[in-house]
Amino acid sequence: MMSQMPEPPPPTALSRCPSCEEPIESGDRFCGACGYDLSAVPPRPGDFPTLTLSGALASAPHPPPEAASVDWPHAPETNSSGTPAPVHLATDLRGTDSGETPLPPVAPATGVRFDRAAGGEPDEYPLQAPAPRAAETATPPAGTKVCVACRAGRVDNDGYCENCGHAQPRERDHMEDEVGPLAAVTDRGLRHHRNEDAYAISHTTLPNRTPALVAIVCDGVSSATRPDEASLAASRAAGDSLMAALPQGTHPQQAMHDAILAASNAVNALADEPAGAREHAPHQNSPACTLVGCVVTPSLLVVGWVGDSRAYWVPLDRSTAPARLTEDDSWAAQMVAAGLMNEAEAYADERAHAITGWLGADAYELEPHTASFKPDRPGVVVVCTDGLWNYAESADELAEVLPPDAASRPLHAAQVLLGHALDGGGHDNVTVAVVPFPAPSQGAGSA
Repeated sequence: MMSQMPEPPPPTALSRCPSCEEPIESGDRFCGACGYDLSAVPPRPGDFPTLTLSGALASAPHPPPEAASVDWPHAPETNSSGTPAPVHLATDLRGTDSGETPLPPVAPATGVRFDRAAGGEPDEYPLQAPAPRAAETATPPAGTKVCVACRAGRVDNDGYCENCGHAQPRERDHMEDEVGPLAAVTDRGLRHHRNEDAYAISHTTLPNRTPALVAIVCDGVSSATRPDEASLAASRAAGDSLMAALPQGTHPQQAMHDAILAASNAVNALADEPAGAREHAPHQNSPACTLVGCVVTPSLLVVGWVGDSRAYWVPLDRSTAPARLTEDDSWAAQMVAAGLMNEAEAYADERAHAITGWLGADAYELEPHTASFKPDRPGVVVVCTDGLWNYAESADELAEVLPPDAASRPLHAAQVLLGHALDGGGHDNVTVAVVPFPAPSQGAGSA
C-alpha cells in the first residue's frame, strides 16, 4: 500500500502581504517580494496609535505645573496667542513626573475620532525576517551595499541579499544623519509596517557670525491618510523656513513660529485632491502630523511644537536636574492640567495619545507653541517622537539613558536612545535628534 503524503498546510486567506503589501496568491506560504511568513498573522499588539481628538477638550495647552510658581522674565517675542513665552534658566526647571496621590478616574471623554472601524485591518504587524545563514563569500569591497541582516552579503539591484536572500528595508525604514555638531536617527520600529516619522536637521550662521543649530521632528498621525507624506512635507518645510529666516536676522523664536505655519501650509496642501476623489474614498481624512523643533545658538534655546512630540533638556552636569521643555497637546496632558488625574495615571489610560493639536487641513485649531530658554550651563536638547518617550517618559528617565558624551558624540547618543526604544518593545516609529547647547562655533557654517 502506498504511503500517504502529509497534508499540505491550509492556504493563506490574505490577499496582500502584511509586510510589504505586495499581492499574494492563494496558497502562498511566503511572500515572493520580501519573504514574509504568511502561515500565521499574529494578533494586533496592545499599543495605541496616535489619534486626533476634537471637540470641547481641544484647547490651547496648559503650561507645566511648575511654571505657575515662577516669576518668568519677559521674552522679546510672543507666541501666536500674544502671550509672552517663558524665558528661564535650565536650573529653574524640574522634571515633569507627578508625585501626587492618584485621583479617582473620570468619565470617558467624548469627541475622539477613530478613523478605522473596530475589528478592521491592524495598523501594525510584527515582521519576521528570514534567518540569515553564514556568509559563504568574502566580505564585499568597501563602498558595496551590505545586507542589514547577515552584514556580509552584497545587495543586488532588486534589493535582496545575494548571501541570505533577505529583502532590504525601504529607505525611510531606518535613516541616520550627522550634520556638523548635531545628529538624528529615525526607525520604523518593530511593529509598524512603515515609518511615518521624519526629521530635518541643519546648521547655519546668524548675521552676527554666531552659529545656529536647527532640528525638526515630525510624527505622522496614524489614523490619517498618508501620514508618512505629511511628516516628510512638514519637516522639510519647517527646516527650509528656519534656514531662510535665521541668516536674515529674524529672531529665532519668531522664526520658529513662522516655520510651524510653513509646515502647516505644506501639510494642508497634501489634502488638495482631484474632484470626485472623496466620492471614491469617503472614509479617508486629510494627511496630518505633529511637529516639534528647536533652534540652538550660543546663548539661546528656542523650542516650538504642535502635538505630543517632545523636547527635553539634559545638562552635561548630571548633578543638576533635566527638564521637559514642551507640554503635550493631548488628552492625557489636559487631564493632568485639569487636576483630574496625575501624570502616571493619565498616560496609562488608553486615551492618553489622543491628540488635541496637529498639523493638517482638518485640524481643530492651529496654535503654534513657542518658548525660549537661556540655560546657564552646557547640555543637550533631545527632540523626539512618542516612539522614544513612551519608553523614557520623564526627563529623569531619559537622562539616565542618554550617554554622558552626548554633546560630543550626538549620533552615537541618538543611536543609544533608539536602541532603548527598540529594546523596550519598539511599538511605534522612533525618531530622535540630539542637539548640543551652546551651539559650538567650529564647523557651524551654512548647511
